[in-house]
Amino acid sequence: MAPVPPGIRFLVSFNKVQWYRAFTFILTFLLYTSFHLSRKPISIVKSELHRNCSSLSEVQAPSGQPTLHSDADCSWKPFDKGNYKQLLGAMDYSFLCAYAIGMYLSGIIGERLPIRWYLTVGMLTSGLFTCLFGLGYIYNIHSVGFYIFVQIANGLVQTTGWPSVVTCIGNWFGKGRRGLIMGLWNSHTSVGNILGSLIAGYWVSSNWGLSFIVPGLIIALMGLVCFLFLIEHPNDLMTIHAQNPVLCSNSWDAELLLPPDNGSVYVPVQQVVVVKSESEPSAISFMGALRIPGVIEFSLCLLFAKLVSYTFLFWLPLYITKTAHLDAKKAGDLSTLFDVGGIVGGILAGLISDKMGKRATTCAVMLFLAAPTLYGFSMISEFGLGPTIGMLVVCGGLVNGPYALITTAVSADLGTHKSLKGNARALSTVTAIIDGTGSVGAALGPLLAGLLSEGGWNQVFYMLMTADFLALLLLLRLVMKEMTHSKPLPSTAVELKEH
Repeated sequence: MAPVPPGIRFLVSFNKVQWYRAFTFILTFLLYTSFHLSRKPISIVKSELHRNCSSLSEVQAPSGQPTLHSDADCSWKPFDKGNYKQLLGAMDYSFLCAYAIGMYLSGIIGERLPIRWYLTVGMLTSGLFTCLFGLGYIYNIHSVGFYIFVQIANGLVQTTGWPSVVTCIGNWFGKGRRGLIMGLWNSHTSVGNILGSLIAGYWVSSNWGLSFIVPGLIIALMGLVCFLFLIEHPNDLMTIHAQNPVLCSNSWDAELLLPPDNGSVYVPVQQVVVVKSESEPSAISFMGALRIPGVIEFSLCLLFAKLVSYTFLFWLPLYITKTAHLDAKKAGDLSTLFDVGGIVGGILAGLISDKMGKRATTCAVMLFLAAPTLYGFSMISEFGLGPTIGMLVVCGGLVNGPYALITTAVSADLGTHKSLKGNARALSTVTAIIDGTGSVGAALGPLLAGLLSEGGWNQVFYMLMTADFLALLLLLRLVMKEMTHSKPLPSTAVELKEH
């Protein structure tokens, strides 16, 4: 009998729960990747909505011949006026303000509805509104009110995403290596930004409407995938098996063992019966979630950390276009390096916090290093592409590292805090409070950037450094508490509580 290939031995070494856990990890990763993929196009298209008309004329028109583009027609109305930065900032603000307000409600609603249905509806409607923005180009719509309405509606429906996927991933993974696992998982933010930049950049100069329509179709398609395949809690599998004993005995309750000498042996497993408890814990209230130790501090810290991250998300391509004199596509491609650094920073933050058992301290150190790095980026970006590329990666890691850690591992830790006494129905609300507060900063950052950039980009970077410093100050109490309690985070298995 031929030996079993090592790859097959590796595959069958995982039990059924581990396979479902890996499947949930990958699926939720792809689902939230599509959310960020659909948010990114606006930052790429900004430089096309208001183009550098004078330089465009010089490039496209030979001397002595009439230009094909004038100040009146090379930009997209109403963004062709001198107040275009304020209008672009208003679009960012309308989306992010709606997102921040909706997030507080989303977590409370999400605790009381099936996650799969809630997330599916959110993704389908988000795809609709993302496509609507792109249809503004197809149907030649020049009303700023239309674009702001679409941004507000999209901001509201996109709040269904984050509390849902964090709750789902928190249900499947315990605290043992939660920082590393969620650091890897949270790279979906940067992967979505990168893919969104590349997709939007492909069409931005020829037909910027497709820069929105294609991502809109992608998130809608992923919404259907969510409806068909998402398993929000391990107990859902037990319920399926209990209700389908034939399925259990024939398929799922038979584990294939491959001993080295004997043949293949099927070992039946006892049928699992799920018994509901008499009194299930009720969903936590908004004020009850705020009383969990650490929720307020991390929420306010995230407000300033997310202010910095989202200012880069919405304004970095335009900043590169203006300072490096690149076209919209090249600036969008270059801006993806910030997200590459964000992937590395999120993973390192999770790994270090797991090893040290100190989430707040890890965030504080990265915030402390981020402020001078931002100043260095503002200086070095004037010396060409080479230094800019390196500093973009470093800034991305230090800016997005704390942001990623707080929105994932910290939120999951607080949502399963010991003060809840085993109530697993607080995770979505806690996640929504933390991310909703952070989204207030995400709304303010791009708006302030649009206003401050009128006086020069240096003022924008001073604002970002101040925000990093304030985020650091808000964590000092928790850092001191961690320093006095040096015990590492406990390593616990996944608890299969009824929900």
